[in-house]
Amino acid sequence: MSFTDPQAVMRYVDGVVRQVPGLHVLHQMAGLLLHECVPPDGRVLVLGAGGGIELKVFAETYPQWRLLGVDPSPQMLELAARTLGPLAPRVELLEGYIDAAPATEFDGAACLLTFHFLSVEERLYTLRELKRRLKPGAPLVIAHHSVPDTPGERMRWLQRHVAFITSNGVPVANGPSAIGAIASHLHLLSPESEVELLERAGFERPSLFYAAFTFKGWVAYAAR
Repeated sequence: MSFTDPQAVMRYVDGVVRQVPGLHVLHQMAGLLLHECVPPDGRVLVLGAGGGIELKVFAETYPQWRLLGVDPSPQMLELAARTLGPLAPRVELLEGYIDAAPATEFDGAACLLTFHFLSVEERLYTLRELKRRLKPGAPLVIAHHSVPDTPGERMRWLQRHVAFITSNGVPVANGPSAIGAIASHLHLLSPESEVELLERAGFERPSLFYAAFTFKGWVAYAAR
């Protein structure tokens, strides 16, 4: 989708719920994984926070956390503010990429449904900058599309993803065309490559906590 198109932005929240299996539970799990290490009044950075769904979950569940949401799309940040509603004053929203986030040490960070839009080089840079903004031992929770490298397996999982979203009422005129569009517009890495990038960026103990068709999620910790 275009994150600057007003109509696409308006449809984002409903669309993402129908396209990501167990999205609300993913946000709940992300909060619990952060909560293991983040103190009651800790600072949490959410990168790619446009839409504000995970910010709302974190703000509701952990009312003393100090939350910063960063996103390059002003339209998506406006949507985040609307999603947060009365919780909005408790969350700082900042337009930009990781470089816009203050270079102070956060107690935890999350980046959900974002990294598949970044090339390998952009992803590695962003992970390293996230690590630089985390306290030693602080958790990072990530989740996004991740599929095997082998063409047959990759196609099989993308077919399953398309079958899932169509079963949820997301209009797909042509299955093979939809799969081709996903493969060409997203930077899809294998789970093994995802773990390797986390380790290259300075994170340790990466663990898979979420797997739902083409979506995978990991928690890892900033090396001390």
